[in-house]
Amino acid sequence: MPSFDIVSEVDSHEVRNAVDQTNKEVSSRFDFKGSDARVEQTERLLTIFADDEFKLEQVLDILRSKLTKRKIDVRCLEKSQIDKISGNKVKQEVNVKTGLNSELAKKIVKILKENKLKVQASIQGDSVRVSGAKKDVLQEAIQIVKKTITDFPLQYENFRD
Repeated sequence: MPSFDIVSEVDSHEVRNAVDQTNKEVSSRFDFKGSDARVEQTERLLTIFADDEFKLEQVLDILRSKLTKRKIDVRCLEKSQIDKISGNKVKQEVNVKTGLNSELAKKIVKILKENKLKVQASIQGDSVRVSGAKKDVLQEAIQIVKKTITDFPLQYENFRD
């Protein structure tokens, strides 16, 4: 029976490379001369440090462009509030979201059931397995999910006959 998995994954090695490139560009740019702007990474948490909120947004823009060049969807970034440190310095934590949370997985299953496609969708941990009798129906299911879920990066993997 043909099937595929709906997942949300991020290549952590590519994120590390994007962070390194961002730090390298920030250290060499003239408008950051003498600034303490940088990005630090611990597992799936990025911490952006800057002298003020304007520079923080500039560093975040550089990070987004580096992630995009490395084919990482920036919708996986979840920003927290900007925290003031000593003096004028600020920091912001950015979480790199991976996996489907149960709420989103249930929403995907509901969407597939509402469209009355002849597919079965089952939640398996942090992914959704969709199976059906024909490949055409599965491809139609992918198109429907792509149209309705636009605020979260999804990948469609393990397409099997």
